[in-house]
Amino acid sequence: MNSTKEVQVKLMKGLLDLIVLQFLSSQPMHGYQIITRIRKTFGVYFGPSTIYPLLNALERSGYVKSEWDMSNERPRKVYKLTAEGRSLLNYTEDSLNFICKKIGATGIPKETALEENVTQPALRSFLKNGESVKTRAPFLK
Repeated sequence: MNSTKEVQVKLMKGLLDLIVLQFLSSQPMHGYQIITRIRKTFGVYFGPSTIYPLLNALERSGYVKSEWDMSNERPRKVYKLTAEGRSLLNYTEDSLNFICKKIGATGIPKETALEENVTQPALRSFLKNGESVKTRAPFLK
């Protein structure tokens, strides 16, 4: 594995709960949809043994809630973001933006960002673009 991919995987592991919350902020999803979306967006595979315990932990913490969808042949547990989850996501995104701004990793020269008080929504950009993680700072829990 090359060093860029190693950095990306390490950052993804550290941000996985936030990535899942961000995905759920746009629509309710079941676990397999989350696994597939992570793989398509980032080219990194996190399997059921990683995603489902994470979803259970997020549910226990009150950040997501689940309901069984029985409308298909195969019942699926669908996860939705709660108000607490949205608050955590907003707070974390603000914190991540602050960290990126302080280390000059937002793609804007540090001096310009500080002078003009420019802030880029780092987590949204990170998730939408699937860009190289070398330009993002990890948010440590």
